Amino acid sequence: MTLLSTFMSFLAGGLPKLLAFFQSKSDNKHELEMAKLQNERELALAAQGFAAQQKVEEIRSDQIAMQAQAATQAALLNHDIEIGKGASTWIINLRASVRPVVTYIFVADLMFAGVAGFWYAWKTGVPFDLMLTKIFSDDEMQILSSIIAFWFGTQAFQKK
Repeated sequence: MTLLSTFMSFLAGGLPKLLAFFQSKSDNKHELEMAKLQNERELALAAQGFAAQQKVEEIRSDQIAMQAQAATQAALLNHDIEIGKGASTWIINLRASVRPVVTYIFVADLMFAGVAGFWYAWKTGVPFDLMLTKIFSDDEMQILSSIIAFWFGTQAFQKK
């Protein structure tokens, strides 16, 4: 009985995975059929000279996406404004300065560590190439690149 219940429990534990496999297989089949139908539709429209209509639909889709993004941004800004209502100016400014202050602290720490490391390596006679690998580690550069990407990269992508 113990073996049978263990075996049944093992099968029951794998049942969601098995069902997910069949669901995924069904979904993939449906997606493939939809892609074929859309491809046939596009070929038929192109044969009839409706390729320009497709461009209009793409432009309209882009406009809708931009409007949705603008609405999301406006909702986020309104949310921030609502949170700040009733708070003192000092608290609002403190809340707004958290990310920049953390960035300033990290960059100042990086600069201090770099200058101190350079000075120490110079005084102790460490070779320049070894000094650079010690001062500018891969971990520090990854963190710095993440900060730069956050502050400058997100702005560039939002303007598209």
